[in-house]
Amino acid sequence: MSNWSGEPVLTFDDMKLRDSLLRGVYAYGYEKPSPIQTVGIMPMIAGRDTIAQASSGTGKTATFALAVLQNLDEASMDTQALILAPTRELATQIQDVVRTLGYFQRASIHMCVGGTRVGDDVRALKAGVQVVVGTPGRVRQLALDMQVLKLDRLKMLVLDEAHEMLSMGFKDQIHDLFRELAPDVQVCLISATLPPDVLALSERFMRNPVRILLKPKEVALVGIAQYYVGVEETDKLSVLCDLYETMHITQAMIFCNHKRKVDWLRDQLAQRDFTVATIHSDMSPGERALVMKDYRQGLSRVLISTDLLACGIDVQQVSLVVNYDLPRSLESYIHRIGRTGRHGKKGLAVNLVSSDQVQTLHDIEQLYAIRIAELPMNVADL
Repeated sequence: MSNWSGEPVLTFDDMKLRDSLLRGVYAYGYEKPSPIQTVGIMPMIAGRDTIAQASSGTGKTATFALAVLQNLDEASMDTQALILAPTRELATQIQDVVRTLGYFQRASIHMCVGGTRVGDDVRALKAGVQVVVGTPGRVRQLALDMQVLKLDRLKMLVLDEAHEMLSMGFKDQIHDLFRELAPDVQVCLISATLPPDVLALSERFMRNPVRILLKPKEVALVGIAQYYVGVEETDKLSVLCDLYETMHITQAMIFCNHKRKVDWLRDQLAQRDFTVATIHSDMSPGERALVMKDYRQGLSRVLISTDLLACGIDVQQVSLVVNYDLPRSLESYIHRIGRTGRHGKKGLAVNLVSSDQVQTLHDIEQLYAIRIAELPMNVADL
């Protein structure tokens, strides 16, 4: 454990990370800490319970991953850290970040998520795993029902996208897990917003947590140009096609509010010879994994999704996000547009706003203290 002064630490060298971990940081491509990393890594390494509110694309996954890896007892194969995420896709991404940063450290990491063989998890856990990344349902099954995931030596629990997890029906499973933990387990909540559920969890299960909070207007993702097009629902498809034909786009994500509309839009675009992929919760885990693999590799350039992928998915080539529907939850707006403009790159978000969603657009502007301008005519130059 390290002492923590409360001051931002502006270089990775000054964080006094172990040499093998520092090699992993620079091999990953980091040069200097992002703002959330300058203030978030050290209190976690110091063992403090922490609530970190930061937007997508700011490096928050590496913030808690570095703290987890720095504090591992390398001589022990006990499970020392448990990281929970709301979706299989986000858990996969977290595992990749932890594994890459911990490559030279040879940290032992295993992912426990639904849709995979439980027997594989059982074998891995019995052999010894230092860091477990998982979704609440599978982790609860392995820890409480089957008792093969041992929590008695756990030192650190991280809930990533905590606001999302508590709104997706995992609340009872998370509370069950908390009740099994030793009272001195370090708890870190990572969230882009702090609704009452998250604050209630922090008051019940955390000890004097360090709070690293960004106001909504500070979370509004600098570097992403945000525009709207006023258009009736019946004309959205033609506007979308015009938009795509006039712009040079590496990869794009399109968000709809309903699974039926995702499938409908895929069919309509396919008829117009656009190569598109779709992902939503009715697809099997295997199907979703294949879609994401193809999208990450650039084999599909347009991905249409529900809010399943609004949290945490990091595909750096995404240059455009289109909200075919404005989100039903205002907080989801930041998650969606945060799929572009990753790690300091420029991005573009375009909102197709029908007459019945004009008020929602104003509410988003007010919440994040931003102005979303009308899409200019010289859209090809953006």
